[in-house]
Amino acid sequence: MDVRHGRLHPSIRCRIDVLVANVRTPRGAWVDAALRALAAGGPDAVRVEALAAGLGVSKGGFYWHFTDRQALLEEMLDTWEKAGTDDIIARVDSQPGDPRAKLQQLFRQTPSLAVDLAIRDWSRRDSDVAERVRRVDNRRMGYLRSLFGQFCADENDVEARSMLAYSLVIGSYFIAAQHGDKTRSQVLRLAIDRLLSESWD
Repeated sequence: MDVRHGRLHPSIRCRIDVLVANVRTPRGAWVDAALRALAAGGPDAVRVEALAAGLGVSKGGFYWHFTDRQALLEEMLDTWEKAGTDDIIARVDSQPGDPRAKLQQLFRQTPSLAVDLAIRDWSRRDSDVAERVRRVDNRRMGYLRSLFGQFCADENDVEARSMLAYSLVIGSYFIAAQHGDKTRSQVLRLAIDRLLSESWD
């Protein structure tokens, strides 16, 4: 402290500001805010200054947690992969029931589509993100195959059902069609029931 003027030295004040920002704004809050920004405006919307303003803190708290913006982008992808794939699979596997029951549970625990779709759009312009999306899709498809394969003997049947199921979850968002006297939820329910049936006949 500057005793003569009763003020903290700027370097000390800076360190205190960073510590206070760290206490008030945990690492996960930055990641969550970044994912919301990504879903709303794509990767260009993930800017440190804007995130700090939205969280009501200075940029100092960001650099306490992350070395730079790229480190935040990487952690965003890690969080998306874990929450939207690893955690969902773990929850479904922890529940009792046969493979059909697990598939029903899986359909009720779809990932955040806004974030999922934003990352897929991002992957069209970034090869590293595209590789991450491919890895996630392979993991999700592999899990679907493992469940369908427990009651479908034909490999082609397993592959077709897995692909249709995954396309149903991701692709339904893009379809604006109406369904007569049925709601979208009712039509999705019919599609899922067909996928889980013994026969396609």
